[in-house]
Amino acid sequence: MKITILGTGNALVTECYNTCYVLTSEEGHLLVDGGGGGTILVRLKQAGIDPNEIHHIFVTHKHIDHVMGIIWMMRVICQNMNAGKYQDDAYIYAHEELAEMLLKLAKMLLNKKEIKRIGERLHLVPVGDGEKRRILGHEYTFFDIGSTKAKQYGYMLDLGEGRRLTCCGDEPYNERERKYAEGSAWLLHEAFCLDAQADVFHPYEKHHSTVKDASMLAEELGVENLLLYHTEDQNIARRQELYRAEGEQYFHGSLWIPEDLDVIEL
Repeated sequence: MKITILGTGNALVTECYNTCYVLTSEEGHLLVDGGGGGTILVRLKQAGIDPNEIHHIFVTHKHIDHVMGIIWMMRVICQNMNAGKYQDDAYIYAHEELAEMLLKLAKMLLNKKEIKRIGERLHLVPVGDGEKRRILGHEYTFFDIGSTKAKQYGYMLDLGEGRRLTCCGDEPYNERERKYAEGSAWLLHEAFCLDAQADVFHPYEKHHSTVKDASMLAEELGVENLLLYHTEDQNIARRQELYRAEGEQYFHGSLWIPEDLDVIEL
């Protein structure tokens, strides 16, 4: 399995795209979040991934930098279904409140021919806290991260052979996530900025964490690989160098600070 990072930035970045990515196995692709708009289609094209080959999508929460690209995906999928270019059905997984919101947005923004496909071939699938789903040959466990802002879900992916990938969404780790995150082969966690620049970016006021925070957490949880995303973009030219220098002081596993369109083998 591999992960293609379509975007690495927070909501207001202009030097990279909002955080979203594709998990790919021999069975197919699963898109996680959609970024802030139509650029999702540009990123997929640059990554060599055909939207017609994406049949599974997971949306973590309703913030604009994660959900608006999903509306573009729904539009493209429904259009291509109508044109006979999209084979089989499509499934979008989200917590119940978010699934209802996506349906409302689609009814407001898409045309009647596109909307007709929703429920017929494009399925909005509500998932609950702790619910397991078999998707593309792998078991995913979805869970409520306990956000103090918009309700948000993460997931744990069973990679096989006792290895797990855990996504904590785009907010700091909550202790309720320990049973999913502890001992994970891969931990995907936000890092809004360097701890050394916390007075510049004010991550805690935005309910985010620093590279130091995420790295100390991963060390304490016994994680093998820590992947940091949802960052600021003012340090984009040296982001990998600076984040690695800070993170490796506290985390002794493999630290990943991807750029947009990086592909990582899991």
